[in-house]
Amino acid sequence: MSRFEGKVALVTGGGGGIGSAIAQRLASEDAHVVVTDVNAEAAETVAATLRAAGLKASAIAADIAKAAACHALVQQVLAAHARVDVLVNNAGINRRGNIMAISEDDWDATFAVNIDAMFHLCRAVIPQMMARGGGAIVNTASQWGLHPAPNHIAYNVSKAAVASFTQNLARDYAPHRIRVNAVCPGEIHTPMLEAGVKRSGRTMADLDKLVPFGRVGKPEEVAAVVAFLASDEAPFMCGSLVEITGAQAVA
Repeated sequence: MSRFEGKVALVTGGGGGIGSAIAQRLASEDAHVVVTDVNAEAAETVAATLRAAGLKASAIAADIAKAAACHALVQQVLAAHARVDVLVNNAGINRRGNIMAISEDDWDATFAVNIDAMFHLCRAVIPQMMARGGGAIVNTASQWGLHPAPNHIAYNVSKAAVASFTQNLARDYAPHRIRVNAVCPGEIHTPMLEAGVKRSGRTMADLDKLVPFGRVGKPEEVAAVVAFLASDEAPFMCGSLVEITGAQAVA
């Protein structure tokens, strides 16, 4: 498929498990993907791998927890490519703990990355999308933003905010043909998940048993849904929160 030929896609958190899969999927469908991550080496590794496969990709390191960095990032992409057709707000962090256990710094950092960055990036991208007659924004929320798991209050609440932000933005900008949707993954097999499982003393096999489908999800399965939502094959999807959970209840 070549659903993104001639288009530019900006993917945040592109150096991570889900982000790199999204970047690969969009690039494989002929988008020029700008991979951005706070980890410069991770972003460049993903972009270089895509270029080595004959795909179009570049990398920009950015700490999107800072408002100025969000606006500078978008300006850099526009200076290089003159457009952003697809924005994938995928970057996120998970600071664990209930309200008495989590620190104020971890609470603030969670919201800075998981929701505030989304606010600033969308404010920077939307004007040029309006001028071009439309665009697509796909946000990474979470199953836990809809059905909160215990002892993850900052992550759960921030991802609930992502879901609400998605639907508010969709309602406001649908008249401008800017489609805003979100994916809400459950347990997805990423390095972050593996680290959490190891810390808990469980195994991936233990986690697989919690999922009715028989296993946790794969990053490329999330990427496939993101690509669909960002493509012209989903022209009437706007404000949707798409769960990708293998029928899993709250873990």
